[in-house]
Amino acid sequence: MSWIILFLAGLLEIGWAVGLKYTDGFSKFWPTAATVLAMALSVWLLGLSMRTLPLGTAYAIWTGIGTVGTVIFGIMVFGEPATVARIGCIALIAAGIGGLKLVT
Repeated sequence: MSWIILFLAGLLEIGWAVGLKYTDGFSKFWPTAATVLAMALSVWLLGLSMRTLPLGTAYAIWTGIGTVGTVIFGIMVFGEPATVARIGCIALIAAGIGGLKLVT
């Protein structure tokens, strides 16, 4: 169950990272409210997952999910460049996430 909670925390991290783009410097109320809520829920779920998962593993996977998801979202929605180097680096992060899951 802790892995599912951690995965949901990672998805919420993607949500708040993307939400920052829409807050316009925290000047738009609803995007800001949604972003702050996603931040709080993400950190709360991360904390719950750490009841049974090792700190370093949970934190690395949480940030990794957020990083990979945010980059993919940026490529797909904002038209950010999808260079071979970027995709390769994201693949390395994804491999690290998978590796940590396998050894924990």
